[in-house]
Amino acid sequence: MSRSPRLDRYDFAILRELQANGRMTKTALAEAVNLSPSPCWERLKRLEEGGLITGYRAMIDIRKFAPVTVVLVEITLEGHKAEDFRRFEAQVKEIPEVCDCWATGGGVDYILRLVLRDVDAYQRLMDGLLDSDAGIERYFGYIVTKSVKDIPDPLPEPE
Repeated sequence: MSRSPRLDRYDFAILRELQANGRMTKTALAEAVNLSPSPCWERLKRLEEGGLITGYRAMIDIRKFAPVTVVLVEITLEGHKAEDFRRFEAQVKEIPEVCDCWATGGGVDYILRLVLRDVDAYQRLMDGLLDSDAGIERYFGYIVTKSVKDIPDPLPEPE
């Protein structure tokens, strides 16, 4: 695994600007971070090549054109050997309705964020997982009724 490049205040400024508006032009980015275009472009390439920028995507409000239900699910596995975790993670990666899956320490093994058509679709998905060899001991689902705050991960302040 390659090491991430050392970051300075200009790099953090570039990352913050792109996090807020990934479609801005390179010229607008250079102006926003107070660099000339060539040095800004070189820094941007270095950040991408270093794996700090993993992609660019549009944020789409699916609720504007389709009804959806968001469910957060806590999962506890029956077994806790490395193979149990690998098997569960491999299955979850194949389910398109699973938008996020976090392995956690503490009382549960995983937290999932599902986006589905409705509660019935959620229950069918969970029944299928329980019938599979995913190794789920128990799960708790929480229907999201409202998004109060949804922002990108905050960037740390430069050292």
